[in-house]
Amino acid sequence: MINLILLFPLLACLILFVFKFKFLNNLMINLYAAIHFTVSLALCFHKDFLPMWTPSKFFAADDTNIIFLMVMSIVFLAVAVYNNGYIKNNEDLTRKIRHYTYMVLFFVFSMTGAILSSNLGITWVFIEGTTLASAYLIYFHKTKHSIEAAWKYVFICSIGIALAFVGIILLTIATGNVNTLFYSELYNNAASFNPFWLKLSFVFILFGIGTKMGLAPVHFWLPDAHSEAPSPISALLSATLLNSAFLMILNVFRILVLAGCDGYARIMLLTMGFLSLFITAVFVYHINNYKRMLAYSSIENMGILAIGTALGGIGVLAAMIHLVGHSLIKASFFLTAGNILERYGTKKVKSITGLIKTDRKTGWLWVLSFVGIAAFPPSVLFISEFLMIKSMFMEGKFILAGLFFLLLTIVIYGLGKAVIRMTFSKQEEREENVSQNVVFGWNMYIPQVVLLFLAFLIGIYMPIGFTQSLLAAVAGF
Repeated sequence: MINLILLFPLLACLILFVFKFKFLNNLMINLYAAIHFTVSLALCFHKDFLPMWTPSKFFAADDTNIIFLMVMSIVFLAVAVYNNGYIKNNEDLTRKIRHYTYMVLFFVFSMTGAILSSNLGITWVFIEGTTLASAYLIYFHKTKHSIEAAWKYVFICSIGIALAFVGIILLTIATGNVNTLFYSELYNNAASFNPFWLKLSFVFILFGIGTKMGLAPVHFWLPDAHSEAPSPISALLSATLLNSAFLMILNVFRILVLAGCDGYARIMLLTMGFLSLFITAVFVYHINNYKRMLAYSSIENMGILAIGTALGGIGVLAAMIHLVGHSLIKASFFLTAGNILERYGTKKVKSITGLIKTDRKTGWLWVLSFVGIAAFPPSVLFISEFLMIKSMFMEGKFILAGLFFLLLTIVIYGLGKAVIRMTFSKQEEREENVSQNVVFGWNMYIPQVVLLFLAFLIGIYMPIGFTQSLLAAVAGF
């Protein structure tokens, strides 16, 4: 089953290369999304429904990565449905759309491999693959700003990947006679590793893969890339790529926990987490590009994941809940931003007014996405952030809790100011760039509705199976 979702995109690209029919572009992305979702769902319940299923040596689903895989499948399915309308509005770009389809398939393939890999070295290879695939997607529109964003992305992430490679080499030194990079064997032998080299390896891996995760101070590619990429790609970058990088950091962090070196790692994660919140709080208030604004929000939420992981216990559980909620809501936010861009033809916040009157459905989706990302009840992010603050109070970290609450409030105010102005302010007559002729089909609205429904539903009621999966995913932290 794992082989199916890893091999299908390669076969699909071969079919697209041989048979250059336009309808195949949408078909292959939709088919891969459906297969990906079905297999991920089956893997979630393999203990009950697939007793004969056994993992392969290099790729396997475990209690932790299955959460990441399922979230990616849901987001990818939503993006695939939305993408049907997106490609329809770009029918004149047939050749570019075919290349776009190649890279979307390869991008999702690379993230899937990174998530399911049971070997640290192979994970590193697939993380590098995500860079190669998504660089073209960021450059897709071939404007001055998009090529600048793509080059910045490749340059910074390549340096990060190189640093992570050095970290892996240092980790092999720390392992001594344990000559392996398989996670299971690293976990079993962690207690015998050299603490000095293990800590040093975590520094390089955290800063290296932290570039892909978008943690400050190595986040500089993210605002440009997210704002210049096509909206479906922005959703995938924010809601799935950052998660796959976080999983690699989480797996290495688990090694330090088992080796008894986690105190050092927790300080580093806390530092980068709060720095990410601070950077977002400083910049989000003055940004006049709404896609760039959402990109900074992603940096903030990656920082929250790092903070929750560093706190341990309830904090790690809160981080996992936050990961699920952020992925669903941010994907909805970016897809809705795509509607706004198609309607208005601009990314400037100040150039958009009266959204609720121009396109009522998009306007309400924009507002509800903000409600979700701002962690207002019934958003599931309210639960995750509440649990993190509770964890800080339980551990006596009152100053950190106050700083956490303050930075979140500033970010929410900055986002809210822009969203409310765009949605409810009086429409100005000078807005000649508003396209009244653009007609959005149901596929440009339903994906966001489903994503937000899921995020709000689990904020009200978490099924027992979902709760048990989260608890199993964070066991050992």
